[in-house]
Amino acid sequence: MTVHVIYGSDSGRTKAAAGKIAAKLDAKVINIGDATAADFEGCDLLVLGSPTYGEGDLQADWESGVDVLGEADLSGKKVALFGLGDQNTYPDSFVDAMGTLYDAVLEKGAEVVGFTDTKGYEFEGSTAVRDGQFVGLVLDQDNQAGKSEKRIAAWTSQIL
Repeated sequence: MTVHVIYGSDSGRTKAAAGKIAAKLDAKVINIGDATAADFEGCDLLVLGSPTYGEGDLQADWESGVDVLGEADLSGKKVALFGLGDQNTYPDSFVDAMGTLYDAVLEKGAEVVGFTDTKGYEFEGSTAVRDGQFVGLVLDQDNQAGKSEKRIAAWTSQIL
């Protein structure tokens, strides 16, 4: 199975998470700033990740990366999402960027896999919650870094 992990990162935390996820999935890691439509299409499983900035914004490189994503044909493609956020500082927009990516890939006809439980997180609101679950893997490196390895391991085994 061919897997691509495409991420955006400023501080390096999302890049590090993408690397750990890719290692578990034997995947190719691609920075969204370097990604092409072919990178989104040329795999069996596509994994997309972004931190959430400010009041729910995508990471800066993803702002233009969404346009590249829009050029790709994701009809029937399996897509898994991961997001980084800070539930204490931004409880009203926790991992909202992941919700934005979810909407974007659904519009392109993708099948999203890897929903996770909201239990274990304390937040007020998130556009990444649908039908009572997160639309992907949620990592809070500010407040729960010690739980990330276990969460990554459980999630990657779920999406394969």
